[in-house]
Amino acid sequence: MSSPRGSGRPSQIPEFPAGSAGRSLPAVGFGTARFPFVAEDVKNAVFAALELGYRHLDTASLYRSEQLVGEAVAEAAQRGIIASRGEVFVTTKLWCTQCHRDLVLPSLKESLQNLKMEYVDLYLVHFPISVRPSEPHFPMKREDVVPIDLRGVWQAMEECHRLGLAKMIGVSNFTTKKLQELLSIAKIPPAVNQVELNPSWQQNRLIEFCKEKGIHLTAYSPLGGQSRTSNTNAVLHSEILKEIAEARGKSVAQISLRWIYEQGVSMVPMSMKKDRLKENIEIFDWELTDNDRLKISQIPQHKKVTVLSILYPEGVSSVDLAEIDVVEM
Repeated sequence: MSSPRGSGRPSQIPEFPAGSAGRSLPAVGFGTARFPFVAEDVKNAVFAALELGYRHLDTASLYRSEQLVGEAVAEAAQRGIIASRGEVFVTTKLWCTQCHRDLVLPSLKESLQNLKMEYVDLYLVHFPISVRPSEPHFPMKREDVVPIDLRGVWQAMEECHRLGLAKMIGVSNFTTKKLQELLSIAKIPPAVNQVELNPSWQQNRLIEFCKEKGIHLTAYSPLGGQSRTSNTNAVLHSEILKEIAEARGKSVAQISLRWIYEQGVSMVPMSMKKDRLKENIEIFDWELTDNDRLKISQIPQHKKVTVLSILYPEGVSSVDLAEIDVVEM
């Protein structure tokens, strides 16, 4: 994975080159996936992130946060917190219900309308899964899952790029197997693969594969993610990470984020609290030790997001769900 380079922007968050054109992607961005969704809280957090120097905002049609991201960027420009919209790297995503060749471009145009922007910096296929067309929703019915036309969907993504509506295109939740399938048909290879990645799901094989293919990795759930069913967080409640954090005088979150950064992977953590947002970008002037890294390598591995986790438990799919799962084997 390429080494980060320093940013000339006021935030001083380092950046990683991504894509064949070598565009820059901030090492730490702000994720806007929030369940349950409270619009005012999310908008306030986005604005606070911009004030602190965050310059990558990650949204999606599913998150219902696109409009809030657009409003926060416009307000930040008006107040002089940022020079212009061009200073902010904006990512949005195509949800499974729009993952059909003829819906890709209209979906991006709808996202741009929500954002009140002329382009996004990065447009991602959210999952390598197609569901019968409808408004973006979650969870989805198993019987609504249909075979994905990956070639057709990606050709439509490439058209979004050619039209200048997406400066870069990429994917999310793609395994090495799915990436190999995509690379065999793509004229424009994916610049980014955004996946679940943290010390409790380290993705070593995928990191090496993407490094070899020139695909930049971005980590979602870098702090273990949200859970609808459990208060246990494999990252924040890790005894190994707690031990390292106490010894280093850092927080568990900082240890996790620093470990991800050292893998050459960018990340999009989310927090509603400004002090946590500040803490999450105070990871660039120190390093983990070899002993720290060895301990982290021994953390038990557990993936939270799977195909089954985004579908209702009942119902029968005509598509083999094991074939389309997003767990790297």
